Amino acid sequence: MSIPERQISTTVLVIGTGGSGLRAAIDVAEQGVDVLAVGKRPRDDAHTSLAAGGINAALGTMDAEDSWQQHAADTITESYGLADPRTVEIVTRGAEQGIRDLERWGMGFAREDDGRISQRFFGAHTYRRTAFAGDYTGLEIQRTLVRRAEQLGVPILDGVYITRILVDDGAVFGAYGFDQSDGTRYLIHADAVILAAGGHNRIWRRTSSRRDENTGDSFRLAVDAGARLRDPELVQFHPSGIIEPENAAGTLISEAARGEGGILRNALGERFMKNYDPQRMELSTRDRVALAAYTEIKEGRGTENGGVWLDVSHLPRETIMTRLPRVYQTMLELQMLDITTDPIEIAPTAHYSMGGVWVRPEDHSTDVDGLYAIGEASSGLHGANRLGGNSLIELLVYGRIAGRAAVDYASALPAQRRSSDAVAHARQEIDELLAADGRENVRALQRAIRNTMTEHAGVVRSEDGLRAGLAELDLIEGRMADIGIHPDIAGFQDLAHAFDLKASALAARATLEAARERRETRGCHNRSDFPDTDPTLQVNLVWSPSTGVTREQIATVPSEIAALMRDVDTAGKLVE
Repeated sequence: MSIPERQISTTVLVIGTGGSGLRAAIDVAEQGVDVLAVGKRPRDDAHTSLAAGGINAALGTMDAEDSWQQHAADTITESYGLADPRTVEIVTRGAEQGIRDLERWGMGFAREDDGRISQRFFGAHTYRRTAFAGDYTGLEIQRTLVRRAEQLGVPILDGVYITRILVDDGAVFGAYGFDQSDGTRYLIHADAVILAAGGHNRIWRRTSSRRDENTGDSFRLAVDAGARLRDPELVQFHPSGIIEPENAAGTLISEAARGEGGILRNALGERFMKNYDPQRMELSTRDRVALAAYTEIKEGRGTENGGVWLDVSHLPRETIMTRLPRVYQTMLELQMLDITTDPIEIAPTAHYSMGGVWVRPEDHSTDVDGLYAIGEASSGLHGANRLGGNSLIELLVYGRIAGRAAVDYASALPAQRRSSDAVAHARQEIDELLAADGRENVRALQRAIRNTMTEHAGVVRSEDGLRAGLAELDLIEGRMADIGIHPDIAGFQDLAHAFDLKASALAARATLEAARERRETRGCHNRSDFPDTDPTLQVNLVWSPSTGVTREQIATVPSEIAALMRDVDTAGKLVE
């Protein structure tokens, strides 16, 4: 069967149609420049739409004394000293414009009676600076960006899987991919490429990412193009993901459930947070609560399914129905569980990639000329613990900046690059997989990677465990040479899963190797054999297949920000 190939040319190609990708595409289009956005998921169903909590900016609508400097100080403090201060300054300075852009495009923020945008505490913020739209902020942002992109006539290709970024002598000239429904190939020529295809937290068994998203695609595409990764070992585990049903394992129970007064108990009925953070109890930080739940389960006080109980049944029914409506609805739909009467069985779940592709702080350019990375695909803002509400504002700030930088780069090109060898290699990569008729099942190997990462690189890590994880990964990669790919009448999903598998293996190796090098406990990264923080490891770890792990010094924090850095008083507040 002959499969057709479409050729498309554009000035800027955006890979990924979540919040960061659409924001970049909008900026390019507003400059009157050709842009094309491509996503493997439908644009209305991008991962951004799952974000519930809110979006940060020091607007001062509730606390007039707030400032971008204080926002920056809180972000660096929460990062355990690993955030890049230049990146933090750019995001916190640009945050208000990000909110105003959304307002201009019609986003419905929650407001006070006098019309001001409402802002609330969300995590370890000194002041109220998290704007929101109910408990569906990410969904409203995604809808707003899709609507604006459509107004501007931005062409968006849904369901197209990008398999390779095309590079000639260290500079991009487009990308190659295929349609997941009918297998049509796409050769896309572009002067600049913006990578916005998410993180890698789907490589753990329990994850807040849905099937086939955040499988490390950005990591593989960037590394194969010649870029590097930074801090891949720094992954935030959310304390409360559900355990059953299996196909929904990891689905988040909002931390608002704890914020409203939910209680955590082990299988013995003990309220265990008193042993880990007796002052803040269930309102403790995300990393502490996840570690506490992990410890209870590991030491034999967990449920039969390997979890703990989150109970809100003592709260007034009206509180649950008005403050936790999505939690109530989710548990009814997935488990026929009524949370007004019964506790929820939960366990820590991989949630957010705080590391990602190595980028420059000023414009998120990479080691590859003309290639930019933004959103969860990138790195630099969050360090070893993400301040709640910062991920959504990062999408808007760097989406705008990268869009502008990509246009400037493309405009300055003396000539358009091309390489027939690079295109031939991309075609051959797909051809060889389609011809593969081995015995190994792609889905089974994906599960093997998730099992390895869960067992050996989860909430708590050790040298022995990480070594074992790398040995298991070697075996899995050996089995990957004998996979069978079988497209059928339903489409080419099996081929997409094979590329997901390649991405997951690369992301797993980077994570395991960097986690071995970080011989300390810092933020989300817990080493049972190195329980203390090591001041000499206040560095970023940069990884590539050729160099392995190297250390990168962190820039000095500007004095006006450093003067404001302190532990925030979180009494009575849910800490993210």
